[in-house]
Amino acid sequence: QVRLVESGGGLVQAGGSLRLSCAASGRTFSTYAMGWFRQTPGKEREFVAAISEGGRTTNYQDSVKGRFTISRDNANYTGYLQMNSLKPEDTAVYYCATSPSAWQARLKVINTWGQGTQVTVSS
Repeated sequence: QVRLVESGGGLVQAGGSLRLSCAASGRTFSTYAMGWFRQTPGKEREFVAAISEGGRTTNYQDSVKGRFTISRDNANYTGYLQMNSLKPEDTAVYYCATSPSAWQARLKVINTWGQGTQVTVSS
């Protein structure tokens, strides 16, 4: 129904910044909330941030509040995660996803997952 492709990951030193993009195929992107998640080897995929369909409501995991900003550009079918003041513990594969709502995204009620993009933060 909707295909998501993440990009923008890479290697950055602690304290640096990256912006992840989530490009969606399909005109129905704007009818879904969007979330960002991350996963490290051997660990459960965890919620990072979510944004409502129109972009007016956002929600963040406590550990990234004040450092990460989620946004979306529905006209271009793209979501974003701006990551500032990165820490080594932010190292993970980051995934974007669509969800019926922002609160359901937090609970990992997901319609579609992207393929993931690697973020590595060195100390």
